[in-house]
Amino acid sequence: MRVTPSRSRADEWAVVLAAADVPYELRESLEGWALVVPAADAAAALDALAAYDRENAADAPRVAHAPAARPVTLAGVYVALLLLAVFALTGSRADRSVWFERGSADASRLMAGEWWRAVTALTLHADAPHVLGNAVAGALLVSAVCQATGTGVGLWLVLLAGAVGNVLTAAAQPGPHVSVGASTAIFGAIGILVALRVVTPARVSLGGSRPWVVLAASVLLLVLFGTGPNVDVLAHLFGLLAGGVLGVAGALALRRTPPAWLQPLLTAAAAAAVAGAWRLGFS
Repeated sequence: MRVTPSRSRADEWAVVLAAADVPYELRESLEGWALVVPAADAAAALDALAAYDRENAADAPRVAHAPAARPVTLAGVYVALLLLAVFALTGSRADRSVWFERGSADASRLMAGEWWRAVTALTLHADAPHVLGNAVAGALLVSAVCQATGTGVGLWLVLLAGAVGNVLTAAAQPGPHVSVGASTAIFGAIGILVALRVVTPARVSLGGSRPWVVLAASVLLLVLFGTGPNVDVLAHLFGLLAGGVLGVAGALALRRTPPAWLQPLLTAAAAAAVAGAWRLGFS
């Protein structure tokens, strides 16, 4: 019948239907709180809610626009700290450490079956400016994704976007190609946020932007920060596209927000996936 980001507003509608003896159910989804009634009772529910709206016309705009309360998350900050810690361990690509030999996204080896490189390469960086830029961007963008979807779901979406982006980049390269860096996943996070904004705008607050404005902004980010003489443009583009597809799929599949107890399990599983990929790289 209706959807609102405000739980208190949904509860008001539920009370109205209960008073009118109309059966109902409240369901939590990515768009907010949905009020659902049997098809046979739809007309009675509409009449009861319309009468309530008329009686409370003065207060309705204020309540209807109440923002959804979503907990602030620092997941992106922890990801940034992890990237910095890995860089302190591996050093730069110029140091020629074994980490780069085992974990870089070498296109020929990746396409030959060493799929874990699509994940391990996300944690390696060519030099200090490279890792610092990705750490700052990750702290902001990964946190935004996790706040919109939950920490565990958000981390998996970003990780998958980065890994898929690396696989697509390797498949698209006609010759030898080796890449490293979390920027593929960072652009994946941008794609995820754009998709969530377009499909489920209540989850991502970007003011009154229309969908085409959000899409144009993502293209602008790709042009400004994802291109250059020493930048892997294909990896950024494929990361952005993979994030967009995963964001749409996640928004459509997760109509209900996963329970709170599941998020830590998904977070632990994402960390285990990265650790497992590195174990395969050194096996």
